[in-house]
Amino acid sequence: MLNRRHLRVKVLQCLYAFFQSGNSDLDSGKKELLHGIEKIYELYLYQFSLLKELLHIAEVKIEEKRNKKLPGPDDLNPNTRFIENPVLRKIKNSENLLKAESNHNISWSNQRDIISKLFKKLQESNLYKKYLNKSESSYREDKDFVINIFVNDVCTFELLHSFYEETSIYWLDDWELVNKMIIKTLKTFNKADEADIELLNLYKDPKDKDFAIELFNKTVLNSKEFDPLISKRTKNWDIDRIALMDILIMKMAITEFLKFPEIPVRVSLNEYIELSKMYSTPKSKVFVNGVLDKLVEEFYSNKEIDKYSK
Repeated sequence: MLNRRHLRVKVLQCLYAFFQSGNSDLDSGKKELLHGIEKIYELYLYQFSLLKELLHIAEVKIEEKRNKKLPGPDDLNPNTRFIENPVLRKIKNSENLLKAESNHNISWSNQRDIISKLFKKLQESNLYKKYLNKSESSYREDKDFVINIFVNDVCTFELLHSFYEETSIYWLDDWELVNKMIIKTLKTFNKADEADIELLNLYKDPKDKDFAIELFNKTVLNSKEFDPLISKRTKNWDIDRIALMDILIMKMAITEFLKFPEIPVRVSLNEYIELSKMYSTPKSKVFVNGVLDKLVEEFYSNKEIDKYSK
């Protein structure tokens, strides 16, 4: 699920918190990094589980109407297209999802109000009404409907945003990424495939977890050593006046240049240029890029990195 760019972002965020807090305990910093990364997977499971909860509440409401003292014809013969949606039912019946929810303590049991209000919003949407009024639909249409309600109703539900923001400081930063991963998983559903849902793994490559830990550790351990490298190339700037985020981006880049010989320098340079676009101002972005370019030239000139890393 997470590629190395995502992991660099999490390392950057963790380094920022680490240095801002004045923390000097490398192990606690590493634990916080892994905790933040693991939280991404929890959000992925919460969002998936939410689709199952929407199906469940629809079933409950249909049953409640059937059990009224004086049920009408619509109560006794409800439109069941939504609860019979094969994609939603596959999610509900997934043993893999159930096991993952249990392992990560994922539950909506204390948030019934959010589920009810989200389902009400869904019922009022033209997308939902149009789907219920169809006489029949293909599996592709059923799947597209689930993806569309996820994008148009779940992802835009403000009460849900508030819940996630209050529950974890990590989740809103990872919101867009996780939702893309949900859609990616849903698109793999196939009518002919009766196997259980294949949830995405947290790491695309098992080695990526070690990469994130190593990048964090080596950046912290070599931080003071890198200060003069940056100061020397920022003569008109007092290093104490340079934004901490900019300094950390440069230190992470230097760490990869010097301490990760298996990663081509051009790859690292491009990655940290992208990070500077995301986390720096337009002026500091140019500044960071200029410093990194100078450093790379000097590292090659001094043979601190070899030509095969280009």
